[in-house]
Amino acid sequence: MTLSIRKLTDHIAAQIGDIDLTKSISEPVAAQLRSALDDYSVLVFRDQHFDNESQIAFSRRFGPLENMLCKREGDGNQPISNITNVDFRSDQIFPVGHSRLIANSGNENWHTDSSFKPAPAYCSMLSGREVPPLGADTQFASCRAAYEAIPETQQRHLDGLVAEHDYAWSRSQVPAVRQAVVRTNPGNGRKNFYTGAHAARVVGWPQDKGRQLLQDLIAQAAQPQFFYVHQWQQYDFVIWDNRCVLHRATAFDSEKYRRVMRRTTVAGIGPTINDAGEALASA
Repeated sequence: MTLSIRKLTDHIAAQIGDIDLTKSISEPVAAQLRSALDDYSVLVFRDQHFDNESQIAFSRRFGPLENMLCKREGDGNQPISNITNVDFRSDQIFPVGHSRLIANSGNENWHTDSSFKPAPAYCSMLSGREVPPLGADTQFASCRAAYEAIPETQQRHLDGLVAEHDYAWSRSQVPAVRQAVVRTNPGNGRKNFYTGAHAARVVGWPQDKGRQLLQDLIAQAAQPQFFYVHQWQQYDFVIWDNRCVLHRATAFDSEKYRRVMRRTTVAGIGPTINDAGEALASA
């Protein structure tokens, strides 16, 4: 089977057609999907009627799954996260000011999932079980295309830098970890910078200078030409490569509309720095 692939922008995202991911797929097809993720960074699938079990089974074709650091109500013991404004016990929308809504709002910052873990995530997969009719888009920005667009002198300036990614910087209290600022895809050799809301400082740099660089990199990636906006339809399924893509949610009327999403996250294969704290050539 050869995948049907349609590019959605010049630099990021492709829609994959004529495949039902809820059914068993062969290893050659799974390999094609992994290769397509290397090439396009974001893969979009329509009309994928997943339940939790079938989503977990498919996600494992990409590698071992992460468990969330903090389980929230409704997440259970499975390696799947319930991203929602709906209380699973009452099936009603959470009231204004509920802690779950406050936590969800953190997803509106540009970030990459699990960059605060020693082995950061490979990719995430999001299933739209119930989606609002307005808003609640997901925006994706290509740090690979943005890196390739900057002058070679600036690329060399970034090579070898290490940044601390600190969940406490953006949301909560877990130990900071160090990540390479420039990463190289082991499948195709293409480079990108690696930043996001959890990136707090550049190792060995003054705090203000490091923060400015990390913010400048986010701004570089978040330009329209490196951008894809996914407008959700019910049963959409989206996979993105956390190694080279920033993403964020957009606001919606969470007091009026239900939003029920399920996310699985595939673990990374290892750290981005060596034991000496130096950036690895490929990660």
